[in-house]
Amino acid sequence: MAQAKSQFGYRRHPDQDRLGQDPAAHPVVVVGAGPVGLSLAIDLAQRGQRVVLLDDADRIGEGSRAICFSKRSLEYWDRLGVGDRMVEKGVVWSVGRIFHGESQLYQFNLLPEDGHKRPAFINLQQYYAEAYLVDRIQDLPAIDLRWRNKVTALEQRNDSVALTIETPEGAYRLHAQYVIACDGARSSLRQMVGAEFAGQVFEDQFLIADVKMTAEFPTERWFWFDPPFHAGRSALLHRQPDDVWRIDLQLNRYADPVLEKKPENVQPRIARMLGHDKFEFEWISLYKFQCRRMDRFIHGRVIFAGDSAHQVSPFGARGANSGLEDAENLSWKLDRVLRGTSPASLLESYHAERSLAADENIRESTRSTDFMAPNSHQEARLRKAVLSLAKETEFGKRMVNAGRLSVPCSYDSPLSSLDADTWRGGPSPGCSMLDAPVATRAGEQIYLTDAFREGGTDFTLLSFSNGAPIDVPDGIKGICIGDEGGLADPSGLVAKRYGAEPGAAYLLRPDGYVAARFRHPTRATIAAALARAEGLY
Repeated sequence: MAQAKSQFGYRRHPDQDRLGQDPAAHPVVVVGAGPVGLSLAIDLAQRGQRVVLLDDADRIGEGSRAICFSKRSLEYWDRLGVGDRMVEKGVVWSVGRIFHGESQLYQFNLLPEDGHKRPAFINLQQYYAEAYLVDRIQDLPAIDLRWRNKVTALEQRNDSVALTIETPEGAYRLHAQYVIACDGARSSLRQMVGAEFAGQVFEDQFLIADVKMTAEFPTERWFWFDPPFHAGRSALLHRQPDDVWRIDLQLNRYADPVLEKKPENVQPRIARMLGHDKFEFEWISLYKFQCRRMDRFIHGRVIFAGDSAHQVSPFGARGANSGLEDAENLSWKLDRVLRGTSPASLLESYHAERSLAADENIRESTRSTDFMAPNSHQEARLRKAVLSLAKETEFGKRMVNAGRLSVPCSYDSPLSSLDADTWRGGPSPGCSMLDAPVATRAGEQIYLTDAFREGGTDFTLLSFSNGAPIDVPDGIKGICIGDEGGLADPSGLVAKRYGAEPGAAYLLRPDGYVAARFRHPTRATIAAALARAEGLY
């Protein structure tokens, strides 16, 4: 069985030597060095903030855990300087196939059109993602990553949070203006603030086995209902790097977890599925679907992100990806609050937007779970009818639910300015920006997401030239399509995807979401939309 991929040593920090003195004070303390906490720390550091990152372990990578990372997550990781490394190691895929018994019901393509820098998804073991993020942190002296530092107590104050931290050499205290809890589904910080974690825990159990083998299966997501090798249940097959394959098998809700996890009991199940026994186990685990979230993501100066704030079933790849969306949503807002360029009330939009996203993810995950593991005879009959219809009809195929895969949430946000004009296409306010190929005046082929990243971390005005310059307020960087000094749109995909005509413009937030769009932008209308997006009114 595979063991931890990386282990780190504990190091004593000068903050631990302040006995008899006031505890050290820091702007931000992030608790939890998983993908969400690591990404959030990097994002804040790139914006110029000092971050202390605490983790109670000294290692990463026991088991592959999350493996499916979305296009949106890859675009975020591009901005953090690790996207290329993730994609180079990861297994790229966009096609999925759904089977009923031995027959294929249908297949889908999550990114059927060209003109995007990043693929729909990559499969990459979480321990690789975490290792690459830790490597990136080594280049950022603003991040102080402390292993084997466990938060054991928390005290909220008017202007800070006091933390007690246990280490191999005893306890110490420090203060933070804000604490970000990224410490997972069993979050101890959630318990410390007395927050509930409400929702539904489903009784059906699922077996995960990562097996190492040489196979000729295509790089696709294969999902079975009632396969011949696992009658009456569901199964999933996914490829990972290093000739490792993820297999999920639905089990009876009354199955004994201890017995089911034993390799000698898992081996015949996998052999029946594959038709051979030439494989080795990398990791075996059991889980139950859980669709739960906190009522409030913000508790005073303690802010929750990722699995500590919400939890969904793994089918649909909505767990880690939604946590990364939490990180990119929170980082720019917290940076502005710490700098004093936006009021603290801007952080309330984090809760408003990301709790909406959590509700959407929980809703979709619950529907997937109900379809894959019916709770009643009526639900089972409905599923049987849908699967039968799917063999013959298109509408039946659309009703089959083997996990609706992660897509960026659209926000009904207080930071968005409503359209004042009629648009026939393009992302509306509250939606994520769309990628497309562009070219520099020197002829270099890049992507719109590259241009967005290269301009820094401020608000961006994406404009479509009509020959007249736009009077842009301070604090906004510019990307101009069609201007002599700007970018070319050789394929026409930028204008098409944004429904844009010459003279139009989009105001993009630092996280790449649309704050406002204008058919005929003026300095006054842009400034008003900017003020709203900054939380100034």
